[in-house]
Amino acid sequence: MPRSLGPAFDLLAAYRPPDGAFVARAGVGVVATRAAGWVPADRAVEALRARRGAVAIGALGFEGDRPLLLADAAIRRRVRGRAPVLLGDPTPPVEPVRGRRPAAAFAEPQLREHPAPDDYAAAVRVAVERIRAGGLRKVVLARTIEVRAGRPLDARLLLHRLRAVEPDAYAFAVPADGGVLVGASPELLVARQGLRVRANPLAGSAPRAADASEDRAIARALARSAKDREEHAIVVEAVAAALGPLCRELRWDPTPRPIATANVWHLSTRFVGTLREPGPSALDLARALHPTPAVGGEPAAAALAAIEALEPFDRGAYAGPVGWVDGAGDGVWAIALRCALLVGERATLYAGAGIVAASDPAAELAETDRKFRAFLDALRWG
Repeated sequence: MPRSLGPAFDLLAAYRPPDGAFVARAGVGVVATRAAGWVPADRAVEALRARRGAVAIGALGFEGDRPLLLADAAIRRRVRGRAPVLLGDPTPPVEPVRGRRPAAAFAEPQLREHPAPDDYAAAVRVAVERIRAGGLRKVVLARTIEVRAGRPLDARLLLHRLRAVEPDAYAFAVPADGGVLVGASPELLVARQGLRVRANPLAGSAPRAADASEDRAIARALARSAKDREEHAIVVEAVAAALGPLCRELRWDPTPRPIATANVWHLSTRFVGTLREPGPSALDLARALHPTPAVGGEPAAAALAAIEALEPFDRGAYAGPVGWVDGAGDGVWAIALRCALLVGERATLYAGAGIVAASDPAAELAETDRKFRAFLDALRWG
């Protein structure tokens, strides 16, 4: 039987890497405390219906579906401030997260960029040429930094730090590729509760400023930027096209609005809709939407071909859906951004930028650098 754990209970206190899994925003979400194995994504909801209280949780990956962790025991909080509920037995081990002093900043020999900055800027130039030649409107190009920390990296401590820095992000830690994918994504791909569906695509960005008046001016400029509004509109069109046929009602913001993360402004559009009956599960919705132009491009086929040609690494779980679904089909799926894959003493960080006809290679490189800097600082606590 479900059992209340009290309103002060922190889901992170029950998370145990590397085999557990955690996905939550502002204290609302799921932590898997006992795994029953792995289940193919296309059979996950069917498998859950035969297991009272179970959830499937994990990262689907950027290309194709990956299996999800089937959790017979999990803790879920549906509403902020309400007590989370333990689903299944036994009672999980609980240990408050105690922070530690940060390690020293990583030295240059500990960092390996792939591709190198000059090579990434060259790839952006090629992408811009392809877009201006026609047949491609937008493509998202990413790069990585491999960190050799010289010490075991702790997914739980890193997650604790990421939550502190980005309290409104979708914080996650899930098994992936022989390690743990840990991140704090600002972007909701899709959420479903009953027939109500939500999505919140982000595209177009600008750096934050320390001075409050300067910061507000940057946000206003972003809202007016023709380049960023074009990049954002491409994503909104795609989300509306994917969700529209599945909904009997779908509404979204008439104009994008700037929202802030710790070091970056983004343009945001909120979608709210009512699904047609019988409504697809949250997992099915995530699979129908992915990859949006926020992480792939437009048209999708041409963008994916450009990514394969211009990115010299496998994205793995980066930029794919990450989240959970239950037997009723309810669930939440974010996009695996602002994340790193932790394997022992190494972390692979990922960051990307949306490229359109007006993109400047130096500016897009600087955008990825900003995203890396924020995560590198958080990694010192992990």
